[in-house]
Amino acid sequence: MKKTPLLLAATALILVSIPGCAVWRIAQSAELARRSEALQATPSEPALRLLVVGDSTAVGTGASSPSASLAGLLAAQFPRLLIENRASDGATFSGLVAQLAGDKPYDMVLVQAGGNDVIRLRDMDAVARDIERVTALARQRAPFVVLMPAGNVGNAPFFFPPMSWWMTQRARQLHAHVQASAARSGAVYVSLFEERENDPFARQRDLNAKDGLHPSDAGYRVWLDQLMRQADLRQRLAAAAQP
Repeated sequence: MKKTPLLLAATALILVSIPGCAVWRIAQSAELARRSEALQATPSEPALRLLVVGDSTAVGTGASSPSASLAGLLAAQFPRLLIENRASDGATFSGLVAQLAGDKPYDMVLVQAGGNDVIRLRDMDAVARDIERVTALARQRAPFVVLMPAGNVGNAPFFFPPMSWWMTQRARQLHAHVQASAARSGAVYVSLFEERENDPFARQRDLNAKDGLHPSDAGYRVWLDQLMRQADLRQRLAAAAQP
């Protein structure tokens, strides 16, 4: 993306507005990413197969262990669910194309991405095209696809005004593109976006990991509740619930 003078000026404004504690949080975020590990589940007789693709939120960065990540929580509730997790820290929607490579079939694909597209100031028209491509590829891998981008990034404790306002605006645009792509393709869109006054991650700091950017164990449990409810997973994955 070619940066315009306006974008460069806005970026500079954001950088100078970052308080000193953000430097510490950046280091904490890097350390959490270094320690994170994508959970894989390989039951001996799987009833269903799930492919997870995405960024650090799909890896489970911020959780105390892989079992406390979203994939880990799913594995605990559905012991006969095979989980292949190809997610990687730092991935954008464009990077998910490689994660979806191959022709192995699955029963479900869970896509968790978008936060890096927002934070890195990627051009939203390009992001929208990437979302369309990823959704189409995911639909080739499984009959049931769930798109679950991170919530309102601007509400993360990591950000302060005016940066937080800009991140919220961009997160809102991203969610609109994901929702539209899901509607066109027949995928399920799980919305984690909330305005600040309604966002549990803004009201309950314990839902955020120590870097103020990723979910904590409790935060991933909130995400699991939303995934189960909005995608009706309890019924859809019922065959994998019995050990």
